[in-house]
Amino acid sequence: MLTVCIICHLEKQPNASARILVVDDDSEICNLLSEYLSSRGYDVACADSGEAMRAAIARAVPAVVLLDIGLPGEDGLALARYLRERLTCGIVMITGAHAVVDRVVGLEVGADDYIAKPFDLREVLARVRSVLRRVAPRDSQPAEERVPVGKCVLDLRSHQLSEAGREVSLTAMEFDLLKALVNHPNQVLSRDQLLSLTRQREWEPFDRSIDILVARLRRKVEADPDRPSAIRTVRGAGYMFVNDVYKK
Repeated sequence: MLTVCIICHLEKQPNASARILVVDDDSEICNLLSEYLSSRGYDVACADSGEAMRAAIARAVPAVVLLDIGLPGEDGLALARYLRERLTCGIVMITGAHAVVDRVVGLEVGADDYIAKPFDLREVLARVRSVLRRVAPRDSQPAEERVPVGKCVLDLRSHQLSEAGREVSLTAMEFDLLKALVNHPNQVLSRDQLLSLTRQREWEPFDRSIDILVARLRRKVEADPDRPSAIRTVRGAGYMFVNDVYKK
């Protein structure tokens, strides 16, 4: 069974007292996560279906939603899309140890990261905290930290991407990947280098995560995603961020 964690962006900076909603029809998993996260100072609620999730969110907006994909009726991917359309969220999937296809599908619906089963609760907590830190709102920043990327501008401190003054939604992993590219202008970065820079983990053979994320970023920043000018593919080597600002 695949589980998806949705870490939602709130107006206030996330902290240990943040509300967490666990959506899973397996009572043992709900109890395990509820007890562990409650012991770490989080306010935890549970729901066993999409309908119950919506009702819980209507009562109190959570900082984190832990969402199981194998729910009866409306599945977790549909609920993830529902949340992605309505909230600025970071998404962490928890998948089977070898479920590469599930990871790819999760990334395609907007996931930020994944963790494989069997998982350690401490690692789940660490990844939740990490994504919450990355999506937390920041103070405004100096103009020199605003970087043009294609038709958009990336605000490195506030983690915001904008086009003509309008915010363009970025997941936490999309931001991490774009930041890694921007921080190495006009340099070719291989997929395993980008995986290391964005998730601090070893590259797995046939991992398509970076390719999927690059495709998503191109749809957001390129004037013509089919003819990218800002994020270019270097055949057989990787990807490169190109920006005239950095050219000497």
